[in-house]
Amino acid sequence: MIDLSIVIPIYRSENSIRELHQRLVDQLNKIYIEFEIVFVEDCGGDNSWNIIKDLVADDVRVCGMRMSRNYGQHNALLAGIRAARGNLIVTVDDDLQHPPEEIPRLLTELQKGFDVVYGFPQREQHGFFRNIASQITKIALQKSMGAQTARHVSAFRVFKTELRDAFKDFTGPSVNIDVLLTWGAAKFSAIPVKHDERKYGASNYTTRKLIQHAINMVTGFSTIPLKIAGILGFLFSIFGILVLAYVLSQYLLHGSIVPGFAFIASIVAIFSGAQLFALGIMGEYLARIYQRTMERPAYVIRESV
Repeated sequence: MIDLSIVIPIYRSENSIRELHQRLVDQLNKIYIEFEIVFVEDCGGDNSWNIIKDLVADDVRVCGMRMSRNYGQHNALLAGIRAARGNLIVTVDDDLQHPPEEIPRLLTELQKGFDVVYGFPQREQHGFFRNIASQITKIALQKSMGAQTARHVSAFRVFKTELRDAFKDFTGPSVNIDVLLTWGAAKFSAIPVKHDERKYGASNYTTRKLIQHAINMVTGFSTIPLKIAGILGFLFSIFGILVLAYVLSQYLLHGSIVPGFAFIASIVAIFSGAQLFALGIMGEYLARIYQRTMERPAYVIRESV
């Protein structure tokens, strides 16, 4: 029986895979548990897959999966989570910023009765704008998840494998593991952990991608934008009634209408903007419905070792 599965999405990490594997093995051997390491190579185009195959040949506790194309970090994680055989699953980034030495602390916290435990960095190692974008993403995730712990979500997490039963039938190209976990989990926790500097390359999550990720989370897993559009429509309707009352009062009291092209143009612009905003939100949801009807898979595995 395997106690722990380490799932690691790999994207252009040929320089860090061997070191990450060695540190994981050294640490997990210390706590005397049966474990497996699942590498999911997301078609980065470098030599990562060949290194994974070498590790599989050298260590029976390692298995590898290669995606048919680049699907993204969360899609790769979903593939690895579904293939995991351990009672617990730990997800780790491939850039060595999540120290394997912190895994025992996550496991200890999970034993207190939680379903999911996040290891959030004591201090972010990214740039200013990247940190701001990351916070925006976490706020969006909090609205989607409805959990206060969402402000401390991290790719460094441990959870009970049984939680994946809640999303075993999930399909679609837009995947967010943290939101999917809320479908089966009720108790979340987060503890501060060490967050090392990136040793090789640069992060593939740019500010633009993080903002896009936040939009995907909110529109893909909640109806909050539609509610916002409805509230805006109501508020602008009230505003329109007030403007009409003002115009009528001016006519009744002074016998003249409110003059000025600028006044009329500004009112038209405000209402037109509100309508286009609401239509844009509805269009985003319609696009997602269209994507679901296409039944595109979240991922396709090209090769497994």
